[in-house]
Amino acid sequence: MKFSPPAEKNPDKNRLRNLLSIFRHAFLVSVLSLSCLETPRLAAARLPQDEVDALNLITKKMGANGWNFNADSCGEYLPRVQRTDPDRNITCDCRFENNTCHITSLKFKRFNLAGELPPELIQLRYLKNIDLSYNYLSGSIPSQWASLQLEMIALLANRLSGNIPSYLGNFTSLAYLDLELNQFSGMIPRELGKLVNLETLILSSNKLDGNLPKELAELKNLIDFRINDNNFNGSIPDFVQNWKQIKRLEMVASGLEGPIPPSISVLETLTDLRITDINFTNQSFPDLSNIVGLSRLLLRNCNISGEIPPYIWEMSKLRILDLSFNKLHGNLPKAITTETLVFVFLSGNRLTGNIPMFRKGASVDLSYNNFSQQSSGQPACQQGMDVTLNLFRSSSMGNDIGGACMDNLTCDKYWHSMYINCGGENVKTNGRTYEGDAAAGSGAALFYQSEDEWGLSSTGDFMDDNDFQNRAFTENMSSLNIDELYQTARVSPISLTYYRRCLENGIYTVSLHFAEIRFTNDNTYSSLGRRLFDVYVQNNLVEKDFNIEVAAAGVAKPVTEMYNATVTDNILEIRLYWAGKGTRRIPVSGVYGPLISAISVDPNFKPRFSGGGKTKTVPIILGAVGFCLVFSAMAIFWWKCCFRVKRKGRKGSGSLTPFFFFFALDDC
Repeated sequence: MKFSPPAEKNPDKNRLRNLLSIFRHAFLVSVLSLSCLETPRLAAARLPQDEVDALNLITKKMGANGWNFNADSCGEYLPRVQRTDPDRNITCDCRFENNTCHITSLKFKRFNLAGELPPELIQLRYLKNIDLSYNYLSGSIPSQWASLQLEMIALLANRLSGNIPSYLGNFTSLAYLDLELNQFSGMIPRELGKLVNLETLILSSNKLDGNLPKELAELKNLIDFRINDNNFNGSIPDFVQNWKQIKRLEMVASGLEGPIPPSISVLETLTDLRITDINFTNQSFPDLSNIVGLSRLLLRNCNISGEIPPYIWEMSKLRILDLSFNKLHGNLPKAITTETLVFVFLSGNRLTGNIPMFRKGASVDLSYNNFSQQSSGQPACQQGMDVTLNLFRSSSMGNDIGGACMDNLTCDKYWHSMYINCGGENVKTNGRTYEGDAAAGSGAALFYQSEDEWGLSSTGDFMDDNDFQNRAFTENMSSLNIDELYQTARVSPISLTYYRRCLENGIYTVSLHFAEIRFTNDNTYSSLGRRLFDVYVQNNLVEKDFNIEVAAAGVAKPVTEMYNATVTDNILEIRLYWAGKGTRRIPVSGVYGPLISAISVDPNFKPRFSGGGKTKTVPIILGAVGFCLVFSAMAIFWWKCCFRVKRKGRKGSGSLTPFFFFFALDDC
């Protein structure tokens, strides 16, 4: 006989019982989960007293005032709203007997701590990571730290000085070492080659010199290597081929000379390659065909000649391409449609042929090239709002301002002065009105022409600011207590040019007005910034590594630099160029490049025509013609009067008025 279960007497009651059972299980799981989350907090209360005492001593020696830590300090952190807010975090490992915790990581960033690095750090014997970036610490790295099993040391943006200690080679557990933006000098110690576990080595923006020691070839686990803004000498070493795992390699204005070694072609893991401003007579384009994962490629001002290899346009992950200010020639493809490309900077080369079509949304700078003059109706010249295209001086015509897609404009008036308020609106000062360039907007490939025959061209992307839109091209510091003319400025990541067309030929005084408005003049990390750039007037280098703060003897202080400029083709051009020198992370990442507050241009001669600072050709011609007509009419009238006087004089007539009588008598 088949067994059948009894029918349910009350299915609703059973359903309710099941729901309650599910609820109890869910509640139990929640309680257990919360208990697990709460465990670190409870364990943090068991930080040993010796580590609490050490923590208070350490922070006091670094210059912290009013910081009092206790046994509950594990897991403590400060919430941040802006990226310039202080960042404090103490991380502990509580997986020890009796729920004892030990500090494994310290982060004290952006507190402007002005003390020294404390040797007492060794009392935190379980410490692995320390991040003291963006402070005001001085001295050097204590040798005692070598007894710790440190894996990370981040000291970005401090005042550490002297030579990089050779005993850092004893920190064999290190995987991350960041000494960027300090005041270290001398050579890189060869002992760093012992750090075989090192994955990141950042030494940018110091005062380092000499050759790169060959012992660095042993750092075969390197993923990230940066030596920007230093004073090294010698060639880029061939041993970089040993870094088979490298992803990011930066040698921006490092001081090293070329050529770029052919062995770089074996670094197939590279995603970010930046080499700029190296001295070498000429070199061909390096072979990068095997490095298919490149996202950023910067080979700027490296004296590279020849054509751009076709495989560059086939790199499927390339987002930023900067080959500006080289000696590249040849034609570009008819269309450059790499899906990932955001920025293409080819300014300052010798490229020829037609302007290509580019993918929608790209920002492309082709200024200062030799492209063929094209009709404005061609498709490449009609890319419109889909592509941001800078064609300033981009054709082989030489004196064209508008570029390869614009006809040369004729001048219907001539000027003999120029006054511009850079980065702001119109400002009237000392009886002069400085026209603001705020209407020019911003962008990575910017070309602007005003109605008064002046304009500007700006090139580049501020790297590492996490802003691919690149909109912050002007600075406004109206809160500063300085003249209104200096409260705004225009900045550029690479190259910034101001020009005036239709300028009366002659010799002018060019006055460039500067004020450093991004750094501070106090005992904080914001005072550690250095801005350097080159200044060209009429394509002549007039300032190399110009530093506004040094020239003005302080920040937020105006300074005016004056130069003579000869105009022979009715065009004046002022160009500011960032050659890779100076800091890039003060007060935040992406702060560097040329900055200018205002420009004034005055003639050193008496203009042929004055009034309103301009000479109007059409009114002059009309005036001259009118004068000639009036003069001719008066001459004819005089001749007739003279003839009548003589005739009537012979007949004895006295009917003329005295005026005409004397007029005729004197002039006949």
